[in-house]
Amino acid sequence: MSAHCQLTGRKPGFGNSISHSHRRTGRRFDPNIQRKRYWLASEGRHVRLTLSAKGIKTVDTIGVEAAVARIRARGEKV
Repeated sequence: MSAHCQLTGRKPGFGNSISHSHRRTGRRFDPNIQRKRYWLASEGRHVRLTLSAKGIKTVDTIGVEAAVARIRARGEKV
């Protein structure tokens, strides 16, 4: 599963891990990505979305129909 949110576009960030001796090594900060299944009443089917925690809260606020419309407007397939 790729670590990006279909709704918010949130992707991994990159930085350094710093040890006790202050040596730096590369690391990756992944967003909290979840796979959620929603009922899309207009199409009479379920859709499975890859969302960050913030994306899930956004779907709860605006509704699944509006969220799917935003995802499709970005050119992603649902």
